[in-house]
Amino acid sequence: MGKKNNRRQGVVFSTDPNYSYSEPVHKDVPTAEPGRQKLRVLVDRKQRGGKEVTLVTGYIGMKEDLEQLGKTLKNKCGTGGSVKDGEILVQGNQRDKVIKILLEMGFSETKAAGG
Repeated sequence: MGKKNNRRQGVVFSTDPNYSYSEPVHKDVPTAEPGRQKLRVLVDRKQRGGKEVTLVTGYIGMKEDLEQLGKTLKNKCGTGGSVKDGEILVQGNQRDKVIKILLEMGFSETKAAGG
C-alpha cells in the first residue's frame, strides 16, 4: 500500500453527500519522565534492502525530545540513522549498545524485543 492510501486512516467511502474528511489533529503529549517510558529495542531488516537497523519504539513525548534522544543515541553509537514516525532508527545491529545507553540515561523500563 502506498503512502497516499495511509492518509485517510480507514475511511474508504461515505454515502453522506455532506461528509468531508478532515485530518486527525495530533497534539504533542508532554514528555514522560525516563523511568516511566517503556521503550522496546529491536533489530529490523524489513524493507531496507537486507540492511539491519536498530529500532527504538514506544517513546511517549514531544517530537523535539525524541529527536534529541535519537541524536544522542546516534552519536554514542558512532553511526547514522534517523527519527521518523515516532521511532528512532540507528544504522546497524546496535541493540545491546543502545539498551546499555538507554539504561544509563535512566530509561529503566527498556527491554530488547524480537528475536
